[in-house]
Amino acid sequence: MRRTLIALTFVVTCASTWAWSDKDEAFIGKRRNWWSYQKPIRAAVPANPSAWVKTPIDAFLLDAMQAKGLMPSAPIEKYKLVRRVTLDLTGLPPTPEEADRFVRDLSPGAYEKLVDRLIGSTAYAERWAQRWLDVVRYADTNGYEIDAERPHAWRYRDYVVRSFAANKPYDRFIKEQIAGDELFPGDKDALIATGFHRAGPIHLVAGNQDEEMNRNEVLTEMAGAVGSTFLGMTVGCARCHNHKFDPILQADYYRLQAVFAATEGKDIVIATNEEKASYDVAKKAYEAKLKPIRDEIKAIEKPYRDKLHEEKRAKLEAKYIEVLKVPEKERTKEQKALADEAHDRIEATWDEVLALVPVAEKARRTELRKRLHEIELTEPQPPATAYAVANAEKAPAIHILKVGDHKMKLDVVEPGLPVVLTGFNASFPRDVAGRRSALATWLASTEHPLTARVMVNRIWQFRMGTGLVTTPNDFGILGSRPSNPKLLDWLATEFMEKGWSVQAIDRLIVTSNAYKQSADPDAAKAKIDPDNKLYWRMNHRRLEGEAIRDSVLAVSGNINLRVGGPPVRVPIEKEVYDLIFSEHEPDNLWPLLPDKSEYARRSLYLLNKRTVRLPMLANFDQPDAMTSCPQRPTSTHALQALSMLNSDFMNEQAKQFAGRLSNKCGSGEECRIHHAYRLSLARDASPAEMSMARDFLRQGGKLEDFCLAMLNRNEFVYVP
Repeated sequence: MRRTLIALTFVVTCASTWAWSDKDEAFIGKRRNWWSYQKPIRAAVPANPSAWVKTPIDAFLLDAMQAKGLMPSAPIEKYKLVRRVTLDLTGLPPTPEEADRFVRDLSPGAYEKLVDRLIGSTAYAERWAQRWLDVVRYADTNGYEIDAERPHAWRYRDYVVRSFAANKPYDRFIKEQIAGDELFPGDKDALIATGFHRAGPIHLVAGNQDEEMNRNEVLTEMAGAVGSTFLGMTVGCARCHNHKFDPILQADYYRLQAVFAATEGKDIVIATNEEKASYDVAKKAYEAKLKPIRDEIKAIEKPYRDKLHEEKRAKLEAKYIEVLKVPEKERTKEQKALADEAHDRIEATWDEVLALVPVAEKARRTELRKRLHEIELTEPQPPATAYAVANAEKAPAIHILKVGDHKMKLDVVEPGLPVVLTGFNASFPRDVAGRRSALATWLASTEHPLTARVMVNRIWQFRMGTGLVTTPNDFGILGSRPSNPKLLDWLATEFMEKGWSVQAIDRLIVTSNAYKQSADPDAAKAKIDPDNKLYWRMNHRRLEGEAIRDSVLAVSGNINLRVGGPPVRVPIEKEVYDLIFSEHEPDNLWPLLPDKSEYARRSLYLLNKRTVRLPMLANFDQPDAMTSCPQRPTSTHALQALSMLNSDFMNEQAKQFAGRLSNKCGSGEECRIHHAYRLSLARDASPAEMSMARDFLRQGGKLEDFCLAMLNRNEFVYVP
């Protein structure tokens, strides 16, 4: 009887709908007064008479410095400034011609012209896209043990590039990614943008699945992505209970999940009928080329595969032998499962088959597979498809889950938003089609206290090395407070007043005198502000792995600046290949394009496989794309030096760099040294550097070794 009452009580609890209570009000309490939950207020720009003040940014910073007895650092030299701003805005070094043009231009607006040119470049958009993709956890594969590829995901990556290139207003950028399919029907770019919801990892595996658990994990990914990317809130901490520190109810978390209850991942063909028909013709021709080769390979393997099949079948237990005698259509559910298990046991693996194939036939098979792989590289691209989302006809009920367990359902919740930001009585659509639109509109509102702050803080961090809030994904109580609250709010309001233009804020930052300061340390100032929170100097920053690789390619003269398209595989070290594919047939499991110029594409366009990161990028702190990465760490360890000195990539690029110098200078020693410095560091070599380089080359040192050393300079991998 007692067990029955407990069960009935649980059912009643599950059937109820969550409602706001005094307990919830008490939980939120005074924490709703936290600074980040208040609408930004535009402070007056300090009226500082200093000649150093060029922009409002300078005025706010100088005011804060002077309050602590600090003064700004000296401006950086002009040749360093052009290298700094070019690397910052594009992720590529300036060419010698670009550097000279700026250094020699003495007109008052020379720097502003340089900035405008850089911001207007595609390289600027690609640089920003890399940062944005870090935050949204983008990769070209699913992650986890299978880590299957996503053949259409790259269109979201290209959408991000196009958006930053076009200076798309950030509020529109938000709306497209959250609900582009609802708000802008018929707009292919807006549909592609909803790939944001599928950018993160997904646990897709074979075998029996708990579909309810899988769906809950998808909703978790969607809700968490919105929280970290746009809100700067750790909403995921409320999955199992009310947030321990921030005023986020567990109900808030599941109300946010309910917004996405009807949202399903969907690959939607966006190609025209003519494009689809053209693909069908090309695909048939492609398959026709493959068929005779596949048939011949099967014919070679068949007698040996059949022999193994019979030998294994004869060794099966009686229960398997008996079930295989039952006609397939007459088998019961249990017999079908047993038969499947039997087939798995008698299936011959590739290595077992090859062990029986005679040497001559094996050689023929190898040649055939080589031809097969060559043809496979010509497979036509499928019709253009958006890796997007769509709404189901009906939204299933979303429950609060006890300790986050999908099997322990509590109250039903309606879709909604965090109470601390909206109030409990804020209306929210219940219809399937309007939920994401309402979320997008709310996020993109000028009344929202977090959206603009979170984004301008990301822009500031990107340019200045640290954010005004040093926890870019956490504006909550455990996150850091802004080092200059008035400046942060001024930037947030300026951002919205300038039409949500990322380029406008970028330009404002990099044209400030604060940005142009030297990064040289000062022991006396460091005693007052050791973490440089007041920005009395520029932060010394190392380039991330992608920018290092791209800079190497630019200096060697090999970089391929083609924009967009499917991700590119580049050659990987044999040790890495063997580690990944050791249990598979060593044929062509990492197929490379025959056009080797594709290997020199910008790192943004390389295949980003969650479980297989290129050693050079991984060693320089490339994120694993499993969680949002708002700011990359900067580690220092021996593998970085090994990558930069010993890797095949670096040694090949050093040879190409040497070839570029020889093509420019012939055998002229002075010319080679001079141009090596101009290309790699955008400056002339000092007399001491010229002397050391001459001594090295005259004593038998190879030009390519000298070039490799130049690419390993501390000055090369750090922003001035």
